[in-house]
Amino acid sequence: MIGSNRPFALVLAMTAVLTPLSAKAQHTQHGSTGAVSGSLNEPPATRAYRAANAKMHGDMDVAFTGDADADFMRAMIPHHEGAIAMAEIELKYGRDPAVRRLAAAVVATQRREIAEMRTWLARRQPRK
Repeated sequence: MIGSNRPFALVLAMTAVLTPLSAKAQHTQHGSTGAVSGSLNEPPATRAYRAANAKMHGDMDVAFTGDADADFMRAMIPHHEGAIAMAEIELKYGRDPAVRRLAAAVVATQRREIAEMRTWLARRQPRK
């Protein structure tokens, strides 16, 4: 059974499963638009996970400024958005009630944390 830090544990588990797929997809399966094409024979959930993972990794490629705090916040927002996307794929295709509950918790937790990060960035960085 997963401990009390369920959303984090789920993200770790999903990352462990998807990272090898993502690395292969990013290096060998990009179409002309940059989207991950994958095999048409793959289940819809697998194609969705590949696309979500590729988008997350691309969006995390922020221009670092040397401000560790701001850089962390700016890179973590798309990371959390990727976790939400993966959790939503689980909610669409998954069947295990326990995993679906964890996915729902990931969505709620990550949305709250994204809002906190955006608020911090808005206070920290003047608008232009």
